Amino acid sequence: MADSTLNDTLRHFEAAEANLGKAEKVLCDIESAIPEGIVFGVNPEYEANCRSFNVLLSALPKIDGWKPTIAILELDEIAQNRLDALELGEVSCINNVEREIGAPTRQLREYRYRFNQKRRELIRDALIELIDAIDGNLRKLGKLLDEESPLNETIADPEFEQIKENAAQISALLGSSVPMPARWSDLHRHLHFGMLGDLQDIIKHDWPSVKAGLRKSLYGEREPVPVDVEDLGALVSKKPRGRVVTKLLWMHLTDEDFERLIFALISSEQQYENPEWLMKTNAPDRGRDLSVYRVYSDPLAGAVRHRVIIQCKHWQSKSVGPSEIATLKEQMKLWEPPRVDVHVIATSGRFSSDAVSIIERQNRSDSALRIEMWPESHLELLLASRPAIIAEFGLR
Repeated sequence: MADSTLNDTLRHFEAAEANLGKAEKVLCDIESAIPEGIVFGVNPEYEANCRSFNVLLSALPKIDGWKPTIAILELDEIAQNRLDALELGEVSCINNVEREIGAPTRQLREYRYRFNQKRRELIRDALIELIDAIDGNLRKLGKLLDEESPLNETIADPEFEQIKENAAQISALLGSSVPMPARWSDLHRHLHFGMLGDLQDIIKHDWPSVKAGLRKSLYGEREPVPVDVEDLGALVSKKPRGRVVTKLLWMHLTDEDFERLIFALISSEQQYENPEWLMKTNAPDRGRDLSVYRVYSDPLAGAVRHRVIIQCKHWQSKSVGPSEIATLKEQMKLWEPPRVDVHVIATSGRFSSDAVSIIERQNRSDSALRIEMWPESHLELLLASRPAIIAEFGLR
């Protein structure tokens, strides 16, 4: 079986991480051997560890052109620097010496941070595809729970074996750069036993928690959005005036960016639960649908959940017309069961008048399926109160 470029790249990352882990351990031993206070003398083990560390450091590849340039001080050099600082009697000099001693550890922590960030970037697309695949596996397997078979019955469906394989690939992709999400061990325990009761727990509890944790880790909530100004106060002091542009720059997005924006939009709202990507459809644009549950809270009836399928159309020179409405309605059958209550069509363009008429007739009919239109104007209204999403996707 031919090796994939992703697998080959992962091997390089794994080798680099092995060397990084060794370097971190050796550096810890080096720091532990540095005596307190001013102590002159020779320590052969310290010297051997320094040599080993330098070899390991040279084996670390650059990350975007950068790697640490670490020079570890000899013990006598550390003692002399401390003595000189003490004789000067200035606190800043003493602090500078200790900071110089700790510099190698700080630089190696910086390398570890950049390494983890770059590894997340490497696995992101593959991990999203595996999450999509497990969603699809569970949708098919969910039908087994409707057959009223005993929960202690062993599952003999190839889809269940495929989930195990997909979960194993996720484990390999995550490595140590992405923390294992909550209920990860529960998921694997239920996959191991493989009975209908385990499948029920996976669908209801394990997978929703695991999936949410994976997505949260991948898209780096702590990673900054670029800001091209040093002082916001300086901008305000200039008393800027003029018309505020409400038209968003949809042309800056790719089709996948547009899908990700809609996913970010529904994920940010408390009234929307368990958002998930669906597999790519057979539509001409090969887009992915989104599935989410919209929760209505009624003080008398309690919480009511409607299943919503959102189809994303990153169109600017083309309007959604009658033919697209007919096709999209047929595609809803791909995602049932469970039943689809609401079908949202989100587009960066518009709807033709004929399409609007068809949708209005559909919503006035006896059909349980309701169709909602999210054209460009509606999305711009929604995003106006969510400036963080506008900034993240560079729409202004």
